[in-house]
Amino acid sequence: MCVIQGVIFDMDGVLIDAREWHYRALNQALGLFGLTIDRTAHEGEFDGLPTQDKLRRLTARYGLPESLHPLINELKQTYTLQEIWQHCWPDFQHQYALAQLRHHGYRVAVASNSIRASMETMLARAQLLPFLDFYLSNEDVSRGKPDPEIYHTAIRMLGLSPQACVVVEDNPHGIAAARASGAHVLAVSHPGDVSWARIHSFIQECEQTS
Repeated sequence: MCVIQGVIFDMDGVLIDAREWHYRALNQALGLFGLTIDRTAHEGEFDGLPTQDKLRRLTARYGLPESLHPLINELKQTYTLQEIWQHCWPDFQHQYALAQLRHHGYRVAVASNSIRASMETMLARAQLLPFLDFYLSNEDVSRGKPDPEIYHTAIRMLGLSPQACVVVEDNPHGIAAARASGAHVLAVSHPGDVSWARIHSFIQECEQTS
C-alpha cells in the first residue's frame, strides 16, 4: 500500500482559469504580424504548451520567421500580465483545498509550463502562495511538458517517490507528462473540478488500490 505525501498541481486550467488568457494574449501578439491560432488548433494542439514551443510549431507550419520569436514572446507575456491583472482573483474553493492539504500534512507544489513572472503574479493575486512549498516554471527545466522533466524535478524537490505523489492536471500535454513521471494522476477538465473533497477522495483511492 502506498501512502500519498505530496500533491503537485498544474496551474493554468487547474488552480487558475487562465487558459483563455494565454490564448487571447498570444493571438494579440501574433495578430500584429498577420497570424492567429484558431480555436480548434488551440484546443487540439497548442493548449498547455510553452509559448516558445507554440512559436516553433507556427514556424514549421506557417513559416513564421524565427527572428520574430523573441519579440512575439515578449509581447505575449506583456499581454498575459494585462489579462492577469484584469481577471485573476482569489477562489475560496482552491484556497480551502490547499489549506486542507497543508493542514493534513501533505507537501504542496505547483509545476507549470508558464514563465516564472506570470506564475508568481497569478499565484499571488489568487492568494495561493502561502500554501505552497514551492513552484516550478518552464524556466526551471530544459524541456517543457509533455516531457516529464518538470514533474521529475518537483518530485525530487519534495523528497518523495513518484508513487507517493498525486499530480492534478487538465490538458493532454500535462497529463502525458504527469503519467510519464510515475505519479498518480488526477485529471480534471476545469478549475471548478478542483476541490478538497475530490482530491481527498482520489488520494484515498490511490492508497487503497496500490
